Amino acid sequence: MHDVVIVGAGPVGLLLACELGLAGCSVLVLEREAESGSPWRAAPLGMRGLSATSVEAFYRRGMLHPLLKASGVAADTGPDTDADEPSPPRGVGHFAGLMLDPAGVDLAALPYRLPGPAADGMLTNLEAVESVLSERAAGLGVDIRRGVTVSGIAQDDEGVVAYAGEDAYPARWLVGCDGGRSAVRGLAGFEFTGTEPLFTGYVMLATLSDPDALSPGFHLTPTGMYLRLGTEGHIGMMDFDGGAFDRSRQPSREHLQAVLRRVSGTDVALDDVRLVSTFTDRAMQTTHYRRARVLLAGDAAHIHSPLGGQGLNTGIGDAVNLGWKLAATVHGHAPDGLLDTYARERRPIAAQVLDWSRAQVAVMQPGPHAHALQGVVGDLLGTRGGTTYAFERLSGSWIRHDLGSEQPLVGRSAPDFRLEDGTRLGDLAQDGRGVLLDFTADRRLRGSAAGRESLLRYAAGAARNDLGLGAVLVRPDGIVAWAGDPGFAREACERAVGRWFGLPGRGVPA
Repeated sequence: MHDVVIVGAGPVGLLLACELGLAGCSVLVLEREAESGSPWRAAPLGMRGLSATSVEAFYRRGMLHPLLKASGVAADTGPDTDADEPSPPRGVGHFAGLMLDPAGVDLAALPYRLPGPAADGMLTNLEAVESVLSERAAGLGVDIRRGVTVSGIAQDDEGVVAYAGEDAYPARWLVGCDGGRSAVRGLAGFEFTGTEPLFTGYVMLATLSDPDALSPGFHLTPTGMYLRLGTEGHIGMMDFDGGAFDRSRQPSREHLQAVLRRVSGTDVALDDVRLVSTFTDRAMQTTHYRRARVLLAGDAAHIHSPLGGQGLNTGIGDAVNLGWKLAATVHGHAPDGLLDTYARERRPIAAQVLDWSRAQVAVMQPGPHAHALQGVVGDLLGTRGGTTYAFERLSGSWIRHDLGSEQPLVGRSAPDFRLEDGTRLGDLAQDGRGVLLDFTADRRLRGSAAGRESLLRYAAGAARNDLGLGAVLVRPDGIVAWAGDPGFAREACERAVGRWFGLPGRGVPA
C-alpha cells in the first residue's frame, strides 16, 4: 500500500508528488494518457505564464535552473540578485486584453519585495514543466504509471482504493489532480458549483491565405477577441455564443473561418487547420476540497477561463500548500487540524481567482455597456495605483492566507531574505523543511533541538535587509507563519512553532 495515490500526471500532480517524495512518502501517480508528449503541451500551444509565486516554488526546491534550461530561457536574463533594492518587473501582462506598462508599478507600495532569483514570472510551456518535475519525481522514488484510467474509488477509515478496470491501487490517501473534467471529483461525490459560460474560445494552429491579414498580438473587437502569436499560425479567438460550441462537435475549417472573420472584422481566409481545441469561461469550484481520505487540487477543484494564466499558478499553489501538510499527516506528526487548513487557506484564493476571471469576461463582452466599462477600467489601470494593483494580482503577491495574525507579513509568501554570509532563504528551503530565521544578535532562539531538526531548520545571522524584523518562521510551502520585531518574545515564536510543526513546549532547533 502506498502512502498517497495521485491521479493525474500534469504539473500539479507531479509537483505534489515531488513534495510528498521529498518528505519521504511513498507515492504512486496514475495518468490516463499513455504518452507524456503532445503538441498541446509543447510550444507554441502549450505556452504558459508562471507567476512570480510559482517561480518561487521551483526556486525553493532547486528546480528553477532546470526549468529555465528546459524552457529555453537563459539563466542570466533574470533579475539582478546582488542588488540592494528590487528592480521593476520586466512585465505585468494584461487585464481583459488591456496591456499594462511595467514602468507604472509603484515599488514603494510593495514593502515585502526583495531582490532574488525568483523575483519575476516567466514564460514556459507545459512540456518543459512536466519534464523537470517528472525527472525530479523519479529521483525521489515516485512511481509514475501511464495509460491507467481510474474508473472507481472506495474508501473507509483505514484507507482508499483507486480502481482501473480489474486493477486496484490501495493507499492511505488519494488526491485528484486530473484536470477540469476530473474523474476523481465525480467518483468521490464532490459538489461542483459556479457560473455557466458566456463564450466559446478556440485555440488553433492554422495557415492563413494572407499572412498579413491579422495583426500580431491581442485584439479586443466589437464582436469578440482574437489573438495571433508568433509566425507558426498560433491563433486564438473568443466568440460570445454562450459556450454553445465547446466540445459539442469538432470545428470544421469553414466554421473556424466564419468565427474568425466575425470576431476580427476581416475577410481572412484559412488555408488549413492543423490542430484546434475549444474552451469556455465556465467558472466552477468544489464546495469542499476533501471528502474523508480523498482530496482535490488544481483544475480538479476549480476551473475558469484561461484569461490571465491563473489556472496553472493556482494549481501550483495548491500543490505546495497540500504537500507538506499531507506528508506530516502521513508521518503522524501533524498538529491537530493541520490538513484541514489546506482547504481553509486555498479555497478562498481560488474563489477570488474565479472572480478575477469573471471580471475580465464582463469587460470583454460585445455591446455598448461593456465598451463603456472598458474605457473606465482602462483609465483606472493606466494609473500608478491601478497598474500596481494589477501587478499584485498577476504576480501572485496579493495572496495572503488568513493565519489569524495582524502582522502584515504573516500569511504571505516569504521574501527571499539573504544572510550576510550569502545564504538565501531559497537555499535553506530546498530540503522541504520549514525555516526559522533569527536575525537577532543574541541568538535568543537558540535552544534544544528536541527532535525538531527533521521538521524545521534554524538559521541565525544578520540579514542584508531584514525588513525591520527580528525573526521569521517560514512554513515548508514558503508562507510566513510568524514574524517578530527585534524585541519579540521567544514564547511567541515557540507558540507558532508548536502550532505549525507540533511538539509544543520543546524549544526550537539549535
